[in-house]
Amino acid sequence: MTYKTILAVLDSPRNTAQVADFAISLSRDFDAHLIGLHAETLASVALVAPMEIPDPVAIQALQDMAQADTAEVGRIYKERQSLAGVSAEWRGLSSAAGYSGTTVIDAARTADLIIAGQGNPEHPTDGWRDLESFLFDSGRPVLLIPYILREPRPIKRVLIAWNGSREAARATFDALPFLKQADDVEIFTVDPEETTVQSAAIAGAEIAATLARHGCKVTVATGETNGLPAAAVIENRLSDGSIDLLVMGAYTHSRLWEMLFGGVTRTLLDSMTALTLLSR
Repeated sequence: MTYKTILAVLDSPRNTAQVADFAISLSRDFDAHLIGLHAETLASVALVAPMEIPDPVAIQALQDMAQADTAEVGRIYKERQSLAGVSAEWRGLSSAAGYSGTTVIDAARTADLIIAGQGNPEHPTDGWRDLESFLFDSGRPVLLIPYILREPRPIKRVLIAWNGSREAARATFDALPFLKQADDVEIFTVDPEETTVQSAAIAGAEIAATLARHGCKVTVATGETNGLPAAAVIENRLSDGSIDLLVMGAYTHSRLWEMLFGGVTRTLLDSMTALTLLSR
């Protein structure tokens, strides 16, 4: 298994260079075809009282802004892709549906891997909420790049946040191309529970054996919360182990945005320090 089609989601001119550079680097590593995608959402149109007729000047201004953003994102991406010489293409779209559009979702669901930037946590936008929802509704593994990580670097050390769930299993196997190339893969379980088939002391041993059969260099470790949030325990492990890539499942407990992700996933997404691959 490897990645042969990579979709880079280029959210805005601000982070296009960062995401493009990471996507190009991975396309080289896996000899993959790269698709650069930007979907601009047309804003709501102002209405003119008293007849509530759309203002043609406002409509044109909004369209011009959307097209300008799309053109700038495309320029930055195509410039970097051309210099890198990788197999690539560009898709720029502007519509009222934005990332919810059928064309965009179809493109995502036919890619091996989606790459996107975390977004600047100091400048959150409503558009990022729509993008996150799209990413995790795509059905494909998503590699998120922390805002603080500006340049690509080799992925040598990987940590898998393992709890035996369906989402964790899917993320683990979705990440196999990275795991097989890594120097060290750690299966990390927080507060492992005793089960009828496995003791807490050997939590993660079976998935470690499976990955070892794929040629991965695997170790197993456990952590305890001792009053700390589970996310904090994982973050500490990332820091202590100089981890390049975190692999974990993403969770959905409600269709409402406020409950879109489970607590651990949400916290780690807000304070990312390493590349993070998520599946659900």
